[in-house]
Amino acid sequence: MSTTTELSETTLLRFATAGSVDDGKSTLVGRLLHDSKSVLTDQLEAVERASASRGQEGPDLALLTDGLRAEREQGITIDVAYRYFATAKRRFILADTPGHVQYTRNMVTGASTAELTVILIDARNGVVEQTRRHAALAALLRVPHVVLAVNKMDLVDYQESVFAAIAEEFTAYALELGVPEVTAIPISALAGDNVVEPSANMDWYGGPTVLEHLETVPVIHDLSHCHARLPVQFVIRPQTAEHPDYRGYAGQIAAGSFRVGESVTVLPSGRSSKISGIDLLGEPVSIAWTTQSVTVLLEDDIDISRGDLIVPSKDAPPTTQDIEATVCHVADAPLTVGHRVLLKHGTRTVKAIVKDIPSRLTLDDLSLHPHPGQLVANDIGRVKVRTAEPLPVDSYSDSRRTGSFILIDPNDGTTLTAGMVGESFASPEPVKDASEDDGWDF
Repeated sequence: MSTTTELSETTLLRFATAGSVDDGKSTLVGRLLHDSKSVLTDQLEAVERASASRGQEGPDLALLTDGLRAEREQGITIDVAYRYFATAKRRFILADTPGHVQYTRNMVTGASTAELTVILIDARNGVVEQTRRHAALAALLRVPHVVLAVNKMDLVDYQESVFAAIAEEFTAYALELGVPEVTAIPISALAGDNVVEPSANMDWYGGPTVLEHLETVPVIHDLSHCHARLPVQFVIRPQTAEHPDYRGYAGQIAAGSFRVGESVTVLPSGRSSKISGIDLLGEPVSIAWTTQSVTVLLEDDIDISRGDLIVPSKDAPPTTQDIEATVCHVADAPLTVGHRVLLKHGTRTVKAIVKDIPSRLTLDDLSLHPHPGQLVANDIGRVKVRTAEPLPVDSYSDSRRTGSFILIDPNDGTTLTAGMVGESFASPEPVKDASEDDGWDF
């Protein structure tokens, strides 16, 4: 069997790394790539040259992921670095995220699609505020699996008691946040202990190495039994002589599956029809499922445009103009009550107003600071948003795709906030009239 065929039959794991600055995330990633023989010869040679120019005796494996010149000059990761590699058992998409507090928002990008997050801790420092912040984000983003990698065990003489104390403290905190599973592994990324190969220096540890766990952790990609959702990206009307009446609705299936003959409803209009055909890569199919990009044809001529959502008629989500969500604020400018924004949900973008900011999460003790009035960069809090048009939203716990949204600055297109829908209000508070008519009153 060819290597290509073998890889096509292995599962894919998307995972992200996170941790405080200098905890060794990039070194861990570099060690994974190097020891699993996933680094090309020319890449390794380039790293060796760069390391030598900095006066280092051996190759600095962190340079395999610190790809920007500014990162190399500062010796820190400042952007999300994506890497793709594979072993005989599994393929991987890895996101190496920054450790500085001001780059916490970058973790939202890296972990939003991850099925596993590796959170690193420096064994000398233990659990710090940034560790708690990353654990909270992993919980909010509903990442199914969390690995606690207690790094730099070589600098604490490989003491089991140090590892056990850190693992106990972090696990208790993570479980309180609602993280479903924590696997703690003691490692030394620099020396290679328990990264790919088991460590001879920690014979008291009998668990898997980092790579062994990544290769064997259960990954569920089959979302065919979830709520079926198809956000419409394009309306296709080729108007050819062969197909003069062709009208198809194209997009990537966000969750679930669709079948020819199935009754569907288009939201937010609420109009219904039946699927008369499904085209996949230009060929008709009888069924299509999650992540496939398809074109759906309907029996009835319905007014459908980009931003609409096609769902099974028997499983249509409610539409609402009032959304309450937990958010991570990612912009430098603060988000304030009364802020006029654009809300992008799936392929639809609508005007919206921030009606309230009920609370901000204090990560030290998980307490809530009530009505802070604003959220600043990297804050995690709750917001209530009123949209100009009704939106069909799911709970984020039901769907990470159709239960999420972003808030955008309408003036310059800057992404302000990443949101995860928690609760829709059936009886919204009356909307107060604005002091001036600027087209945002709804």
